[in-house]
Amino acid sequence: MAFSKTLLVYVLVSIHLGDSQHYLRLRPSPSEHLPVPVLKEDPDPEYDPREQDLAERNLRKKLGSNFDPNFMSISSPMLVNLSVQDTQMKLQGPMPNEIKKLDISEAPYGKRVKLGKKARRKFLQWLWTYTHCPVVYTWKDLGVRFWPRYIKEGNCFNERSCSFPEGMFCKPTKSITKTFLRWYCQGFLRQKYCTWIPVQYPIISECKCSC
Repeated sequence: MAFSKTLLVYVLVSIHLGDSQHYLRLRPSPSEHLPVPVLKEDPDPEYDPREQDLAERNLRKKLGSNFDPNFMSISSPMLVNLSVQDTQMKLQGPMPNEIKKLDISEAPYGKRVKLGKKARRKFLQWLWTYTHCPVVYTWKDLGVRFWPRYIKEGNCFNERSCSFPEGMFCKPTKSITKTFLRWYCQGFLRQKYCTWIPVQYPIISECKCSC
């Protein structure tokens, strides 16, 4: 399988049952675990940031140059539905060499098939489109304990097999990380101390057809 072996870090929220102390734990996770699963949060609003903790000017200053409007949003972004046809047709960059150099003149039983340049180009273009594995981006609400609250998360297009004959599917091969602020509380109720801390959030950036 063509998976990246790079270990990425994502956020898991845990509750220490022994002393009821809330804490944040960072755990390395291989890239095939992407996208990051929905985090389990303590529903107690006592552990939410207050209005004064959400001052945009202060949080922008704290996040600094890590703020990337292409992948994060403070307010709820407009959701755009991407059709299957639009997703498949957005081919970027040059045709992959493994497709461009494919010998399609050889038929079963040693026979040769003659194809003109135009027919060959059309067939290779169709094959490239069929096996193409785009990253489909959708906005995800991380909740009030993240800032910015909304992240544009990548997923591999998987509505059908990407191979011919069928059997292979699009899987993540590369990812990027974006820095967000995470509301982090230590202690319990009135004894607790909360602050914003920077955390890295991995996002799928490339997918390939793989078994």
